[in-house]
Amino acid sequence: MSTSSEYDYLIKIVLIGDSGVGKTNLLTRFTRNEFNIESKSTIGVEFATKSMKMKDKHLKIQIWDTAGQERYRAITSAYYRGATGALLVYDITKYDTFKNLEAWFSELQENTEDDPLIMLVGNKFDLQNKRTVEIDEGKTFSKENNLLFIETSALDSTNVEMAFHNVIEKIFNKMNSKKTMQNTTQEQIVKNGMSGQVILVEPEEIEKKSKGCC
Repeated sequence: MSTSSEYDYLIKIVLIGDSGVGKTNLLTRFTRNEFNIESKSTIGVEFATKSMKMKDKHLKIQIWDTAGQERYRAITSAYYRGATGALLVYDITKYDTFKNLEAWFSELQENTEDDPLIMLVGNKFDLQNKRTVEIDEGKTFSKENNLLFIETSALDSTNVEMAFHNVIEKIFNKMNSKKTMQNTTQEQIVKNGMSGQVILVEPEEIEKKSKGCC
């Protein structure tokens, strides 16, 4: 079992979207470079991990694959907690999966405390001859909701690595920048610690002590 000493940052990414859009195959393609054409619907929640290195820092990536069926919504909502990123996935050949993005996006916002980095993913690019969702529609939705956007194919690997890597890199940069600022603040506290004790004494009190009583 991994311990926190084995990595510098833990990044949790959730995959959300309707059942059958290819979330599980995106996960397995990225983590194990595998694709199962007969993959079944996820029951509840599954997750996989992957280790990466960025700027001499060790990252542990947890990718949570949430079930898309309505009956599992109550179970999976708890797993949004602590997510630092999300892939909001739809099937470019099924317009209903695109129409349902609004509900998924709202659910994500309701169940996450911090602002997770979100990428909109139009999956099954290999079937673009059967496309029902135009690329401009995906771009428009992403711009309106301030999301990253990409189209992928878990089947032939198109843009899968790029999608995850972009999300992970942006999350890492944000976390690393925040940690650097915290370290700088702590260093200032240590440096100014002794003088800080003197600053707490009001000038009037120092003057009274030096003159003595009466």
